[in-house]
Order: sequence, then C-alpha cells, then structure tokens
Amino acid sequence: MTALVANAGQGRWWRSRTVRRFTSHHLALLGLAMITLLTLACVFGPYLLPYDSLYIDLRARFSPPLTGHHYLGTDPLGRDLAARLLMAGRISLAVAFFAMLLSTLIGTLVGVVAGYRGGWIGAALMRTVDGFLSFPSIFLLLALAVALKPSPAMVTVIIAVTSWMEVARIVEAEVRSLREREFVLAGRMLGLSGAHIMFREILPNAMGPIIVAATLTVAHAILLEAYISFLGYGIQPPLASWGNMLEGAQQYLASAPWLAIIPGAAITIAVTSFNFIGDGLRDALDVRDDRV
Repeated sequence: MTALVANAGQGRWWRSRTVRRFTSHHLALLGLAMITLLTLACVFGPYLLPYDSLYIDLRARFSPPLTGHHYLGTDPLGRDLAARLLMAGRISLAVAFFAMLLSTLIGTLVGVVAGYRGGWIGAALMRTVDGFLSFPSIFLLLALAVALKPSPAMVTVIIAVTSWMEVARIVEAEVRSLREREFVLAGRMLGLSGAHIMFREILPNAMGPIIVAATLTVAHAILLEAYISFLGYGIQPPLASWGNMLEGAQQYLASAPWLAIIPGAAITIAVTSFNFIGDGLRDALDVRDDRV
C-alpha cells in the first residue's frame, strides 16, 4: 500500500512538473494558441462567413482583400478566399493529423519490436527502415501520388507510408535503452509474455519521445500535402487544400499576389506552431533534465 501511494505521488509530481515546464515555454504556448485558433476557425468559421466556398460570382473576380464582404478577397472565379481558405484548412489539417496517427502507429510498432527483440529480427526491421530512408522520400511520395488515384484518404496513406521511418528509429533507440531496466527484468522473471512487456511495460515509458515525434510529424505532413497538391498530384479541385490553392495562384503572382500569400501564410503559421509545440513538449518531457 505504501509503495502504491508513493508511486501515485511520484506520478502526480511528474505530471505537474511536465505541465510547469510546458507552460513556461512561451513559444510552445504561442504555438498551442495559434493551432487552437486555426483549428476552431477552420471548423466553425465557414458557417460564420456570408459566402460559401463554392459560390461563384464572376463580377467579383480578383477582388482584393477587405472588398465588401470578401474579407480576404476572391479568386479567379470570384469565390470567397476566406471561405476557401478555411475549408482547405479542414482538409489539410485532417490529412496531416490522420497521416500522423497512421505513421506514428506504424513507426511505433516497428520500433518497439525491433528495439525489444534485437537480433536478426531487429536487424531486419531496421535495415528495412534504412532502405526506406536511403530512397529520397519526395520521389517515393510523388511516385505513389502519380500511381494512385488522388483523394484525401489516399493522400493521407501516401504521406504516412513515407513518414513512419523517423518515428521507428526514435522508438527503437528508446526501447533499446529501456529493455534492460529493472521493471523489464522483473516482468521476465514473472513470466510475462514478450508482447505484454513490449506494449504494457516498455511502451508507456517511451511515450515522451513518441509524442514529440508525432507533433513534429504533423508539421511535416502539412508540408508534404502542400507539396504534392502544389504539383497537381494531391487533393484535386473542386476540393480545396492549402497546397492546391497555392498551385492555382502561381500564375497570378504579379496581378493578384494575395492568392498565394494567404494560403502560404496559413501553411507557415500551422507548421511553425506545431514545431513550437514539439520543442515545448521535448523540453517538458525530458526526464534527464531535473529542472522544475
């Protein structure tokens, strides 16, 4: 009973210390606030605007920002840019988030098994990771995007397939450092199965690096979606994404620069904010640093 109380107290102390560290990281708080505002704007903003994202008004083509009720101006078809930006944000953020979940799941599974099993199993899995990493990911990304029918779900899978390797290497290194710890040895002495030790004992203790890697993967996925959509192999019109908004704006850079500046700013804000959050989480979850 005394040990349980001590462990519970230690857990509460660790959580409070982590929260204090994160909240003392001002850039991380700024990033969290920006992502929260951006997400809320993308979810609820289209319902508050006077125009639908697909409404075409040819008389209002190329209206600059702050023209009438077109707060961010209009595109070459007279569609409201603010409405399209927020609807595009829904797709871009959703693709990035689900790509992060899928790539983190694959990378964690590979990393845990490779780190715990070691031997030829670990070597085979990590050489597979090295093989994927040795091939330029952007070429693999484009090859898959060209070969498969583009859709939000397919773009999500393509990004995940080309993004899990970094997570696997991080998890494998963390699991290797944990597999000889006392609690793992105690589990083996108690006859616990390898799967139980990997996923019930080791994995919870490796969640810190995984959370940080997942946060940074979201930023990476936003850039990858924008890249392949900009090249015309990602999200296809009439669906809007930040990437294909940039693709449609490139021929109007001189006459209507806001068509590129606005979605470009949204991508920059989202990516920078997630990077700030990742930096804050890395500092907050660093067990080697005993500062409070």
